[in-house]
Amino acid sequence: MLTTASVPDRDKVAYWNDAVSRTLVPMTVAPRGDGPFDGRIATDRLGCLQVSTMEADAERVSRTPALIARSSEALVAVGVQISGTATFIQDGRQAEVGEGDLVVYDTTRPYSFDYPQRFATHVFQLPRRMLGVPDSDIRQVTGHAIGTGGGFGAMLLPFLATLASSADGYPPAVADRLAGNVVDLFATLITEQAHPGGTDADARSHLVLRVRDHINRNLSDPDLSPERIARTHRISVRYLHRLFEGEGTTVGRLIQQRRLEECNRELARRGRTTPTVSAVAQRWGFVNPAHFSRAFRAAYGVSPP
Repeated sequence: MLTTASVPDRDKVAYWNDAVSRTLVPMTVAPRGDGPFDGRIATDRLGCLQVSTMEADAERVSRTPALIARSSEALVAVGVQISGTATFIQDGRQAEVGEGDLVVYDTTRPYSFDYPQRFATHVFQLPRRMLGVPDSDIRQVTGHAIGTGGGFGAMLLPFLATLASSADGYPPAVADRLAGNVVDLFATLITEQAHPGGTDADARSHLVLRVRDHINRNLSDPDLSPERIARTHRISVRYLHRLFEGEGTTVGRLIQQRRLEECNRELARRGRTTPTVSAVAQRWGFVNPAHFSRAFRAAYGVSPP
C-alpha cells in the first residue's frame, strides 16, 4: 500500500503529481488555488485489479497524448465518486459526476477530471484486454456519468465500496477468483450502458461471430492460435475459451476443423497435375505434412487424395 499525506507546501505540485502518476497512470495534476494542499492516495492489488482510493483538495487531473505514449499497457478504469463532484471529459463528451456516480474511462485516450472542491474517489484499474468487450462499446460508455440510483449500478455501488475497503484482506487464491468476478461485472456494466436494449448474451454472441470471422480470414496463417486471436480482440485467452464453451468445440479444434474443410474442398476439385497435397496443406496453415495426414485421416477416415 502507498499512502501520501500532508504534501509539503514547497514541493506540493511535484510531490503530489509524482504520487498520483506512480500509483495510477502518468498524469498531470494541478491543485486549484495557491493555499496549503493536502492529498492522500492508497492502493492495493486484488488479482489482476488495482484498487486505489484518493482523497485530496480541489485539483485538475489530465492525461495527455504525450503521457499516454509513456505507458506500456492499455488499461480501463472504473471510478466511484465517494464525495465531492467532478467534471469528467473523454472522447469529446463532458459529464458532471456527483456523489455515488460511476465513470468508465480508457487510459489509452486523453481524458481529464476537474474537482472544484475536496473530494474522494475509488479507482479500479484492469488490463483492457481482459474485459472481453469491443472497443466500440467502451467508447460509447466513456465521457458519461453512470448513476447508481437504480438498475445494475445500484447493485454495483455498495459492492465496489466494500471491495475497496477490504482489498488487502483476501488470500491470493480468493483474490484472483474475486478479481475475475469483478472483471465480469465491469464487462456487464459496459455492455448494459452501450446496448440499453440488448443483453450480455447478445454482446457475447456478437463477439463469437467476430472471432469466427477472424479465424476464417486467417486460416492460411500458420501462427493463428488462441493467444493471437485473444490479443487481436483485446481479451484474455481465458475469456476467449469461455466464449466457446457453448459452441460445442474449442478454439484450437475450430481452427483445425476449418483448415481441414478447406483442404478437403480444394483437394476434391484439383486437377491431375497441381497442386500437391503438401502444397494444399501448407496453403491452409499446416506446416507439418505428417500432422496434416493424421488429422485428415482422423476427420474423414481416409488419407488425403
